[in-house]
Amino acid sequence: MRTPEAKAARAARRAERRAHADFTGGVYGSLLAASVVLGAGSLGNFPRVELVVLLLLTGIVFWLAHVHAKLFGERLARHALDRRTVLLVCREEWPILRAALPPALAIAISPLLGLDVQGAVWLALCVAVVGQVSWSVRAAQRVGASWRLVVISASVNLLLGLLIVGVKLFVKH
Repeated sequence: MRTPEAKAARAARRAERRAHADFTGGVYGSLLAASVVLGAGSLGNFPRVELVVLLLLTGIVFWLAHVHAKLFGERLARHALDRRTVLLVCREEWPILRAALPPALAIAISPLLGLDVQGAVWLALCVAVVGQVSWSVRAAQRVGASWRLVVISASVNLLLGLLIVGVKLFVKH
């Protein structure tokens, strides 16, 4: 059983992590997921499964790349790496991978909604754009931005998402 002091210290560490959370990785991850959906083109015999796997693996690869870059590009110059630092950076960059999950889930459940593959792709693209805007709003709110800056951040991210949708409309695979 943990002592009240240990519980309080753990709660304080969690609160500090939440206070310093950076959700920009979620914005980036959502934009990445939308780009993967857009760029998937024609897939093989199992397009839904392949697109879900592609989304998840791309998210994992980019998450690992960001963890690596932060650990070896930014932190190593200041101090030696230890297990706690590695886990902290993995947690900080987690939104990149987490942002790929809703579009992948949208693809996975699309047959239950009666959608064909193209409908599933559009659903995943819309989910990724909504995620991108949501992550940007959450990031802006977390740093205490004014409502005006929150709206500007959401609008810019919506515009970026709509640019991807525009590319999807005008570029045929």
